[in-house]
Amino acid sequence: MSDPVLLGLSGSLRRASANRLLIREAARLFGPAAFAEADLALPLYDGDVEEGEGIPAPVQRLADQIAQADAVVISTPEYNKGPSGVLKNALDWVSRTSGKPWADKPVAVMSAAAGRAGGERAQMVLRGFMVPFQPCLLSGPELHLADCRNQFDAEGRLISAQYNKTLQALMDKLRAELGRTAVR
Repeated sequence: MSDPVLLGLSGSLRRASANRLLIREAARLFGPAAFAEADLALPLYDGDVEEGEGIPAPVQRLADQIAQADAVVISTPEYNKGPSGVLKNALDWVSRTSGKPWADKPVAVMSAAAGRAGGERAQMVLRGFMVPFQPCLLSGPELHLADCRNQFDAEGRLISAQYNKTLQALMDKLRAELGRTAVR
């Protein structure tokens, strides 16, 4: 049996963002998998563009990546008590593609933010955004990485034993969910 395909979505476009580091750590702790990071540098959703030109190629590529993935890991920063506009825009665009790429897909959600709540509100709102897509959204354990700028070492590894333990438990649960969704 080949390794599962794990797709990571970071709600931050910065190359060295804590959310990007967090999805990479999630992939490492998930274990053997073909891991890819999605590119969310998409044009802003515009119904006139969709009507006149159709779905942009980068949006279709993202929808195809989601559809082909066995599981998805999403990490969002918290901006003004919600997920990033980048992530919301990507979700809006994907909702306009044909098919249902998220349907029954095992999805783990996490957040990393500079504040002491670690993006808890952003993660809660993101979970609400995901409901219409009907994925197999894991209910926990919840990972809200607080003070995110100080949580990674020079190699991009989490330094906190507690955060490592929580992330490992979340990835173990995501891997277990693959077994359940495969028999449905």
